[in-house]
Amino acid sequence: MSILVHTISGAPRPWRVLLALAFKGLDYKTNLLVGQRGEHRAAPFTDLNPRATVPVVESEGLVLRDSIGILAWLDRRYPQPPLFGANAHEAAIIWQITLDACDYLRRATNDLLWPVLVERKALPAAGTERRAALEAAAGRLRDECRALEDTLGDRAFFGGTRPCAADAVIFPEIRVLQRAFDTRFEVMQPLGFGDPDTLFAGLAAWKERINALDGVAATYPPHWAEMPRENVA
Repeated sequence: MSILVHTISGAPRPWRVLLALAFKGLDYKTNLLVGQRGEHRAAPFTDLNPRATVPVVESEGLVLRDSIGILAWLDRRYPQPPLFGANAHEAAIIWQITLDACDYLRRATNDLLWPVLVERKALPAAGTERRAALEAAAGRLRDECRALEDTLGDRAFFGGTRPCAADAVIFPEIRVLQRAFDTRFEVMQPLGFGDPDTLFAGLAAWKERINALDGVAATYPPHWAEMPRENVA
């Protein structure tokens, strides 16, 4: 078995794949592309994926380039432990949560954190159109986090007693939100995002459970200097 994951440090979609590999206890290698240099937009990577997006997985002659498709392939190729449930009922619930997160949580996270973390923009002045747009984005992300807590309820993971595809999709978004608070507090706090672990205690406890799983620490973006905050004494 040989699995090669082409990724960019901090990109949420390939992080999903790395987490799924960790959940299944599978060995893999990574090819870390440098987004700032545009390595994903040039050959040889575009020979693998003309759309110039990550992740791309190479394994056993296959070239796969969609994160959810990769999770589905992993579950068929390496069935245990399952990412999409052990029966039809579990599969339906996990697929529903997974696709909801792909659509709504991903969009809400990107709308707020792209200008904050990627573009590194200063907080716009109160009353401006840009400030209003950021405040609206922050509100949508808070709504999504509250919905996730309701969905999680008292379960250990979104699929029940073991991590599943939904956890792999949701974790990068929630962890990047924490990263934004840790590194851009001066922007996040006025937007109503004090410490997310305090605002969303259920998600914080879930995040700690994910961090405690074997292999998860190795999935963290290499450009993040610190280990997960929850794992630091």
